[in-house]
Amino acid sequence: MRVSVQKWGNILALRIPKALAEDAAVREGSVVDLSVSEGRLVAVPVREKRITLKHLIRGMKRGSLHREVDYGSLGGREAW
Repeated sequence: MRVSVQKWGNILALRIPKALAEDAAVREGSVVDLSVSEGRLVAVPVREKRITLKHLIRGMKRGSLHREVDYGSLGGREAW
């Protein structure tokens, strides 16, 4: 698919056709890593790593675990 390079202010820009954007899973606000490889422009979407509870627990060490802390008696209508 051919698209034309356009000037927007002081920069050159490419519009990504909807079909290509959907195939690459990019949308408005997506971040891409733009580079040149062998004279070709290459835009690769940057995928954010999802942090899960399982991942966080895996990083815990025995030395970083803390004991339960007693803050005294209840001061209001708290129910623990």
